[in-house]
Amino acid sequence: MDAMKKPCVLVVDDEKSIADLIVTLLQSEGFDAVAAYDAHSALAAFSAAKDGLDLLILDVMMPDMDGFELCRRIRSDSNVPIIFLSAKDGEADKVVGLTLGGDDYVAKPFKPRELVARVRSCLRRASMTAPASPKLLAMRGIEVDLDAHSVTVNQTPVQLSPKEFDILVLLMQASGKPLSTKELYETLWTERYGENAANAVMVHMRHLRRKLEEAGDGSNYIETVWGVGYKIVPDAHGMRA
Repeated sequence: MDAMKKPCVLVVDDEKSIADLIVTLLQSEGFDAVAAYDAHSALAAFSAAKDGLDLLILDVMMPDMDGFELCRRIRSDSNVPIIFLSAKDGEADKVVGLTLGGDDYVAKPFKPRELVARVRSCLRRASMTAPASPKLLAMRGIEVDLDAHSVTVNQTPVQLSPKEFDILVLLMQASGKPLSTKELYETLWTERYGENAANAVMVHMRHLRRKLEEAGDGSNYIETVWGVGYKIVPDAHGMRA
């Protein structure tokens, strides 16, 4: 994200009053923000300006196509950060949203200051691994280019969500040393470890593991160290937990 331009946020909600309220709120906080009032309009707006978009806020419950399906379509060719916004705040819905590649989940009714804080946090996390000069992390066939924000396993490209990418970077930088769930959560979510934190990490870890295995030789690349945390398996003999 260019430090000289205002971050651009696309807000998608079929309740026009809520979408417009969020746009006005974000604009007052220094963001460029635009609204779409249905999923199909959102897809058109995204396709037209995806290289200039820095974050999406998606309502889950929309009549023509829900936010989960919209996220699934966007994730097919983009890792732009996504925050789900929904009146459904049950754990199951949050897990679905995170599993599909969402980076955060905010329940309605929301507090304006909290929403802005979560937007800033998401953008900060998305840019945290963009260094000034090219850097490459490599371990057991996995190569992570921090400058290009790309991942390959045995030269096969792997599409990761921003959160999955950040988790992999931390594990690679630890060079085989296990990182606890608490360390991962408080580093990447920039929030205190609390209720549902472990589940949030577990969901992204499961996704990350599957993607690495599918691109690689099918063996386990990330090991659960019981009572400690997670680590990159240094060879192909690691046990999956």
